[in-house]
Amino acid sequence: MVGTTCLAQSVGSRSAEPQKGAARQAQTTAHVLWANRVVGVSSEKKLDSNGEQYKASQALGKPNKLPQLGESPAAWSPRGSDGSEDEWIHVGFEKPITIRQIIVGENVNPGAVVQVLVIDQKGKEHQVYKIEKSSPRQEPLLKILVADSALIADQVKVVINGSVIPGPNQIDAIGISDETKSVTAGINVSKDTPKEIVKENLGKTVNSTGQEVAPVISPDGRTLYFTRNFNKANIGSADHQDVWYSTYESGSSGNPAGWSEAVNVGPPINNGGDNAISGLSPDGRTAYLINIYRPDGGLTFGISKSTKTRQGWSQPVECKIADNYNLHEKHQLEFCVSPDGKSIILAVQRKDTQGNRDLYVAHQLPDKTWAAPVSLGPVVNTSDFESSPFLAADGRTLYFTSGGHPGYGNGDIFVTRRLDDSWTNWSEPENLGPAINTPEWDGYFTIPASGDYAYLSSRAGSMGEDDIFRLKLYPAIKPDPVAIISGQVLDSKSKKPVASEVISNLADDNKETAKVDYDPETGEYKLILPTQKVYTLKAIKDGYFPATETIDLSKDKRFRDIKRNLLMVKIEAGQKITMRDVLFEQSQFTLLPGANAELDRIVAMLTQYPEMEIMIEGHTDNQGDWEPNMKLSADRVQAVKEYLIGKGITENRIQTKAWGPSKPIASNETEDKRKLNRRVEFTILKL
Repeated sequence: MVGTTCLAQSVGSRSAEPQKGAARQAQTTAHVLWANRVVGVSSEKKLDSNGEQYKASQALGKPNKLPQLGESPAAWSPRGSDGSEDEWIHVGFEKPITIRQIIVGENVNPGAVVQVLVIDQKGKEHQVYKIEKSSPRQEPLLKILVADSALIADQVKVVINGSVIPGPNQIDAIGISDETKSVTAGINVSKDTPKEIVKENLGKTVNSTGQEVAPVISPDGRTLYFTRNFNKANIGSADHQDVWYSTYESGSSGNPAGWSEAVNVGPPINNGGDNAISGLSPDGRTAYLINIYRPDGGLTFGISKSTKTRQGWSQPVECKIADNYNLHEKHQLEFCVSPDGKSIILAVQRKDTQGNRDLYVAHQLPDKTWAAPVSLGPVVNTSDFESSPFLAADGRTLYFTSGGHPGYGNGDIFVTRRLDDSWTNWSEPENLGPAINTPEWDGYFTIPASGDYAYLSSRAGSMGEDDIFRLKLYPAIKPDPVAIISGQVLDSKSKKPVASEVISNLADDNKETAKVDYDPETGEYKLILPTQKVYTLKAIKDGYFPATETIDLSKDKRFRDIKRNLLMVKIEAGQKITMRDVLFEQSQFTLLPGANAELDRIVAMLTQYPEMEIMIEGHTDNQGDWEPNMKLSADRVQAVKEYLIGKGITENRIQTKAWGPSKPIASNETEDKRKLNRRVEFTILKL
């Protein structure tokens, strides 16, 4: 298959039987210092790749494989197995402590450790464990209690002998503790994870006896795209992947709510090769696809995107990423696109990966191409595989599948959260728990903007091969709440749609958060914004004054679906525009923060039209006496005029008029109505 992702290859590599050593929840244990540096090693298993697989560095930090047993590239392996020669690894720790216990994790054939030495601060070796004849252990953690209570050190040397226990031998982790409490290897699962979670098979309208994988739910939760394999209705042949979709129908009398019969999305997205959608824009009208679509109908490795129009999906065009991914010879790729469309997270094996596939991020450049991918870092990535990333609508909660973090099967789903804007600083990944993760491979987590349900692929409980399931999200793994802001951009007079650019900015620092193009032919604009912040929404179109609206989500802690039409005022003589964001301190003429952005748009318009002259008019509510209100409105329009003059606009182009409370546009009965009357307007006198 040309340029395929691991959509098929991941599921094809799963083991039919779970590995021995079922994972257990972590219990209360002694405080442990895990090794943080390699001092020396006798040998390391060699691979062709440039990663850290099987190297001594894999014995550092917390266990990556345990409590599950089995060989792992995320553990140290000596060069050979069943050797008669001793092999050893010498590690150091963050600081010297009084060592009362040493913990050695053996994830394959426990029992091969024959000697353990502690090296004190003077370099003297203290033998704390030695056996002449070992035997297999059921418990993967070798726990050595140290009798000498005065032994202070920060280095340990562990010796293994491959001839003692037949088969490969590995060390997953080495730790020291100043306590004698028992230590257990656990899985990092949120303490608030429910014991039981119902995974609902979406049924025969979506699933078949073939394979349904890689679901992608539209942000509004109404359309589910997925990849179907082993189906006679696929374009080309049954054993090539096609994109299918199903829509959620609310139901009516006699027709229950549910997912419609799945439909093949058809060409040009589907062709004779392997096709899959891996991401959608917030409005659902841009689909990001695996592979590059060649003019001759063939496919090559990479990423493309297609836009939905009235005529259907457009011919996919390449998303060009710098450095050609710097790929390893295994051309496997999965990816997701951030909600703002500015970043792509890739699961790919590059020449600088720690192991198999790692997660990287590529950011969009001003020319709409993408910069070279940058690793998400060692908190997320391991020397085993990381795959099927999905970045939630909040732009910071990432779900992915990994074989290199402690789990329950051959690939578990984890969640991590971006801690800053660097894209390399992430929280410790949490396993989604045994009610979601099975002894087999689990992945392709996808969540609508509402954050109510998650959709995923799984073989357990399927109708044949892999099926699409959904489950109700519990709070511990939910992304941060967001709001979908949608609507149309209309001419203020004719109320006809106006093709325009819609931008959202944070109100406090004017930082752009999202941008979309509004096309009247395709419906409404749609943006996704995290809640608990205040935004300014702006529509921009040549020949029109930018329309602005304030979206206050500062008190919202749940999902919101907000409809907001933006009215654009055409730039022409006689046109009157109300400057909603030009606000003043109560009973004063000092401009409030935020007014500058609105006034700067006036400056830009006056600069663009050098012959334009305007009238600035000030209004107040009816609270207080007439004369003070008249003076206040006069002072306020003068403050606006002085701001414009200070930006280089000549005084003779600006006239002012103070109306006080004489021209209300709403009643003054309530504060909300009075706010409408406290306004500044300008009228275009000459263009």
